[in-house]
Amino acid sequence: MKFFASLSKRFAAVLSLVVLVAGTLLLSAAPASAATVQIKMGTDKYAPLYEPKALSISAGDTVEFVMNKVGPHNVIFDKVPAGESAPALSNTKLAIAPGSFYSVTLGTPGTYSFYCTPHRGAGMVGTITVE
Repeated sequence: MKFFASLSKRFAAVLSLVVLVAGTLLLSAAPASAATVQIKMGTDKYAPLYEPKALSISAGDTVEFVMNKVGPHNVIFDKVPAGESAPALSNTKLAIAPGSFYSVTLGTPGTYSFYCTPHRGAGMVGTITVE
């Protein structure tokens, strides 16, 4: 009888170890969830600028360009990494209503440059670095 009790304890210990290792592997293998970050179109002080002007994100993250104050504003990508299409990422429509937004998910690592058509000359330009 002692033999079976000893065997059961060993089996329980081994089973516990297997469950612990499997759980650790599953948790560490879970993919990181993509983030959503915002860039304001127009500053809180009504300046025709993107805020922030430069930002770094991870591949697969989404950027929301949110109409903040006085517009109109848009988002035109002009320099993008190889394999991406600047026209496909751009939003040529002018945003006017505060709170309206345009979202774009960036998956290719590299630097993306963008500007606002009506306010490019005023310095409304920005960059996103995807790591």
